[in-house]
Amino acid sequence: MYASREDIGYDFGDDSKVGSKPIKPNPNIDGGWAWMIVLSSFLVHILIMGSQMALGILNMEWLEEFNQSRGLTAWVSSLSMGITLIVGPFIGLFISMCGCRKTAIIGGILNALGWILSAYASNVHYLFLTFGVTAGVGSGMVYLPAVVMVGQYFQKRRALAQGLSTTGTGFGAFLMTALLKYLCTEFGWRNAMFIQGAISLNLCVCGALMRPLSLKDVSEKYVVRSSSEDNQAKALSHSAETIKSNGVFSEEPEKEEEAANEEVLDSVQHREIGGKFKSGRKMYGLRILKTVSQLTVTVKKGFAIWYSSYFGAASLFTNRVFVAFIIWALFAYSSFVIPFIHLPEIVKQYNLSSQNNIFPLTSIIAIVHIFGKVILGIISDLPCISTWNVFLMANFTLVTCILTLPLMQTYVSLAVVCALIGFSSGYFSLMPVVTEDLVGTKHLANAYGIIICANGISALLGPPFAGWIYDITHKYDFSFYISGLLYMVGIIFLLIQPCIQKKQPREKSTEQAQV
Repeated sequence: MYASREDIGYDFGDDSKVGSKPIKPNPNIDGGWAWMIVLSSFLVHILIMGSQMALGILNMEWLEEFNQSRGLTAWVSSLSMGITLIVGPFIGLFISMCGCRKTAIIGGILNALGWILSAYASNVHYLFLTFGVTAGVGSGMVYLPAVVMVGQYFQKRRALAQGLSTTGTGFGAFLMTALLKYLCTEFGWRNAMFIQGAISLNLCVCGALMRPLSLKDVSEKYVVRSSSEDNQAKALSHSAETIKSNGVFSEEPEKEEEAANEEVLDSVQHREIGGKFKSGRKMYGLRILKTVSQLTVTVKKGFAIWYSSYFGAASLFTNRVFVAFIIWALFAYSSFVIPFIHLPEIVKQYNLSSQNNIFPLTSIIAIVHIFGKVILGIISDLPCISTWNVFLMANFTLVTCILTLPLMQTYVSLAVVCALIGFSSGYFSLMPVVTEDLVGTKHLANAYGIIICANGISALLGPPFAGWIYDITHKYDFSFYISGLLYMVGIIFLLIQPCIQKKQPREKSTEQAQV
């Protein structure tokens, strides 16, 4: 009945020997400090994604302050949201070199700096640099580690953990909207951004909570995973195991090089002590040389892993299902963002403003979205349920709602469709789980960085494209139809590639039998 990996068409090697070894489960996997990681990720989603969902408050202040066009002013928010996701692949490089904790702490400082500098903006173009780029890059440096760390600490309840942590986006949308509205009313938008920058420094605390797993903990997690999946399905032939088998990610050369450097430096140090040089200045120079050497090895190792993930012989792009996943991500996110932008205008067009003011349709999406993430996460963690199938069913439901929403002309019907959009879009919490199933935990940072980069491009270009379609047709209907059809194309790619993956091994085995 369990079909997520088998449906995708992958194949693991036989790990039964490893799985048969008795091993004491680590308390930090699926428990203990793992729940502190969930709390940290939850707070990151509140402070970053929640704040970005509340930028409409500041957007109105910027329009009044700078007297620029709506299109130009809107690019400030779009840049911040888009860059947060687009920088994902480059943040993967920082994670490979520095780890999640250091990357998140640096990102928290950069994000706070962007907010504080934006308080002194003299024009919109100044905000492009301080808020759009600086705060956006800082947000990306915290967001990706927050997602990756949850994937590292959880095995049995990954979907639930990701669902709980990402609900911070919905809570943050409500909290940050109320907070920014209050701060702008009481202190003005400049002081509000300064205060928000101070609040954003708590991202450094969230980063400090991201305690890395030891090598022993990681190995125990892999053993537990292989033993639990041994009787369910053979999985992921082009995933992490295939990538490791190509040798590009082998850590032996780096270890040997690091050991050689250590031996040389130690031998020199002993000679200095026992022979010619005993002065403190010479010893201080040796310590600096040793530190620089270790840093060089770390940077070189991290860059090698990052580079080979994208461009080497073991590139993630050799995994066809992962490539299909990227194509899907290019179309999916805009279909979720567009309703938030155009729903108020559709409500106004159908003369439903009075009902919408009582309970806005966008609020319905946000509230149900929170429950959707948790419920879909619980369902996906059931042993008899396939995460892959839940992910696809949620996508089919969402694309159906996008295509049918323009046909709804009453408040009740629109509310029902919006509730379904909110619930089905809860599959966002499953994206890290599906990505980890495709490439493995070791390469989750680089792989998920590519996925959120594709989402960022979709979020950056989708709404302007929808607006351009409206300018041509003077109807919002075609914006939903076109985005829905493009979304369907992405889903079709997800359905086709697993079939191809299954078919190819069968063809190869037939050819070998004939020979």
